[in-house]
Amino acid sequence: MGFPPALPPERTWFPLVELAVSEDIGAGDATTPLIVEAGRQGSAIIEARQPLVVCGLEIAFAVLRAIDSQIQLRAKIRDGERSEPGDILATAQGDLRGILAAERTALNFLMRMCGVASWTRRFVDAVAGTGVRIVDTRKTLPGWRSLDKYATGVGGASNHRVGLYDGILLKDNHVAIAGGVGLAVKAALAAAPANLRVSVEVESEAQAVEAVESGADYLLLDNRTLPEMRAIAARLAGRAQLEVTGSVHLGNVREIAETGVHRISIGALTHSAPAADVALEIEDVAVEPGRVPA
Repeated sequence: MGFPPALPPERTWFPLVELAVSEDIGAGDATTPLIVEAGRQGSAIIEARQPLVVCGLEIAFAVLRAIDSQIQLRAKIRDGERSEPGDILATAQGDLRGILAAERTALNFLMRMCGVASWTRRFVDAVAGTGVRIVDTRKTLPGWRSLDKYATGVGGASNHRVGLYDGILLKDNHVAIAGGVGLAVKAALAAAPANLRVSVEVESEAQAVEAVESGADYLLLDNRTLPEMRAIAARLAGRAQLEVTGSVHLGNVREIAETGVHRISIGALTHSAPAADVALEIEDVAVEPGRVPA
């Protein structure tokens, strides 16, 4: 994956933009036409109000263009770059009615995506130098998966499987239904498509060993203690890729990374990321007393 990652295909997220615009505008903006006459032109800036990792400008632009395709937009910074309070992220110029109608929805996309990217970067920075990769999960906002996973990528994480269709992960319920780790691994390996890796979740060192002896080479260590992680990493060194998940936070992620595992997957990257503070401000509008909106 390059950095920053490529924006997901428009078909995966533009219907969400259309839904969000319709949700907010409905039959039309009831406020702006009372104040702003038809055709009045102006410009605006989108700015950061806190330290953040920029993400989602093209999605915000898509919102503005969906409302008025004539608005001129210019990014002043790239996705993946850090920004400080007061930094201008982008500019918009055109019909003020369109800019104001798009403001909230455009910012809603931007504040979530910058928030996810910024939160992810904190975890990535916390394990810098260890060689361990931070990985996202499927715990995304429904309908937002392509954008949530794009934002974690912008934050420096690696993407886990996109959905149930592009990766095989034997979870605890699969293992229970199969009758054990070894049986689940053997059944999956016997029938898995050649292009899909088989991963299995294990809950003890004994299960980890059983999984590897049954043919697994990719293990998910779920809610294990630090001593257990170290023991499994030492025992299975070179025999399996080890990914840790469960109860990971900024206070322990570095310790986990130093146990000898290879990846750390964190649902909180997307399900608990705080929204970033961004704003749109109108600028360079001539005040003409006495003008009445058309």
